[in-house]
Amino acid sequence: MGDAFFNEAETGLMCAERHLERAGYARFLEIRLMIEGDQLQTVLPPREDLIGNVNLPALHGGVLGSLLDVTASLALVYHAVLTNPPRLVNIDVDYLRTGRVLQTFGAAEVVRMGRRAANVRARLWQDDPERPIAVARAQFLLPQRGV
Repeated sequence: MGDAFFNEAETGLMCAERHLERAGYARFLEIRLMIEGDQLQTVLPPREDLIGNVNLPALHGGVLGSLLDVTASLALVYHAVLTNPPRLVNIDVDYLRTGRVLQTFGAAEVVRMGRRAANVRARLWQDDPERPIAVARAQFLLPQRGV
C-alpha cells in the first residue's frame, strides 16, 4: 500500500482543500481550514473591507451567510469524502449576535445523509464556541456516485 494509502480523514481533508480552492468567493474571503480533533473548522481572518455596518463596526451579514454556506459544504465534503462538491438546495440562517471585525471560526455537523441529499447544521463564533454569532441549517444535493 505504501504512499498510495490515505486514511479517511486525510482524504476528506484533501477533498475539502480542493473544493475550497475552486470556490472563488471563499478565496476572496481568504477562508482557511483547520482540524480540531475530528472536526473540520473554517477560519475567516478579520478584514476591514468586510464591514457591513460601519457604525458598530460589524461584519456584513452576507459575509457571515457565505461563511456558513462554505462551512457546511466543506464539512459535508470532509466527512463524506466527496470528490465533487454538493449542491446547495436551501439554507436558513439565524443571526444571533453582532459579528465584530475579529477572527471568525466556523464548524458544522452532518445531521443526516442519504444517497441523494444531506442535512447539515453550521455555526460561527468569535471568542467562545459556546456563544455563536450565527447558525444555519442547510440542505444539499449530493453528487451522484461515479460522476
